[in-house]
Amino acid sequence: MQFRDLQAQYKALKNEIDSALLQVASDCNFISGKQVTELEQQLAEYVGVKHCVTCGNGTDALSMVMMAWDVKPGDAVFVPDFTFFASGEVVSFEGATPVFYDVCEETFNADVASLERAIQAVIEEGVLHPKAIVAVDLFGQPADYVALQEVAKKYNLLLLEDGAQGFGGKIGEQISCSFGDAATTSFFPAKPLGCYGDGGAVFTNDDTVADYLRSIRVHGKGSFKYDNVRIGWNSRLDTIQAAVLQVKLKAFASYELKNVNEVAVKYTELLKDVVKTPIVPQNMYSSWAQYTLRLESEDQRDALQTYLKEQGIPSMVYYPKPMHQQLAFDGNRNYVDCPVTEKLCKTVLSLPMHPYMTDEEINTVAFHVKEFLSKNN
Repeated sequence: MQFRDLQAQYKALKNEIDSALLQVASDCNFISGKQVTELEQQLAEYVGVKHCVTCGNGTDALSMVMMAWDVKPGDAVFVPDFTFFASGEVVSFEGATPVFYDVCEETFNADVASLERAIQAVIEEGVLHPKAIVAVDLFGQPADYVALQEVAKKYNLLLLEDGAQGFGGKIGEQISCSFGDAATTSFFPAKPLGCYGDGGAVFTNDDTVADYLRSIRVHGKGSFKYDNVRIGWNSRLDTIQAAVLQVKLKAFASYELKNVNEVAVKYTELLKDVVKTPIVPQNMYSSWAQYTLRLESEDQRDALQTYLKEQGIPSMVYYPKPMHQQLAFDGNRNYVDCPVTEKLCKTVLSLPMHPYMTDEEINTVAFHVKEFLSKNN
């Protein structure tokens, strides 16, 4: 059994993907081919924003927004404590200070009350300048952008949606990667919409920001290739990756997103009476990057993971260490406590999850989870 079965996906899309790859090879337009521009237009239309600017990976996408917003030393950027390292890493990379805030136990996403306490603590200290908020759409579910936008407006902060795991999620009819002042996503192969290597994108309605991003992703270019108007870097999405993503986007929108939600419903129906299953708030829709259980203790979680491995069932722990405990951030001050994050890091376990799971696979995973818990509760 695969944790995220990319082989099954390739088998379903083989003819279209092979044809798209061969077209790139035939045209020999490996860098900045027409597929990149076409994909950006398709992604912007799908999400519902004016501009999509693709780049080399999801981390670069975050960094490019930090650059566009002139995040610099002395600035504070507020980041969830329960997330992948890149969400805070990019802040430090610009010389600014990531300030970590806690998340909600049931949704794994931003705890707005904890965020506001962190903002107030920074303001009261008077050392750092509050600049921006990063909110993460963890495991496929959008954060509460209605509440987050209110906080951002109250303190005059920019709001960035880190949609690396959230592409395809929704609040009402508004699709992820359209919230905040800018949004990013990742096309890492295991993401809801993944390519066959690395890739990322920034989404924005701001014409000036979009122009800046298009410049810095190609060495700060101006009107043509050898006209360099600013210091940039090299972070372009390869044409081959764009071609793959064009095929996958069509499948994602047509049936994959629907299928993965059906898998989640089946998991929840089978497991809800024996373990804490994921909760999707009313009016929200998840793209299910992960299906994550909450166990009673670290020992129980680790024992279940070991047991599932013995049955040939893969599982993953996202994430075993809070951001504020990462050695790389050892010199940072903790402005608020994050007890929920610390608890989640010790108790979460993600099960196999993808649009091509069969009922037999779902039932097998659920059976063994229930069998373990019935014997060990």
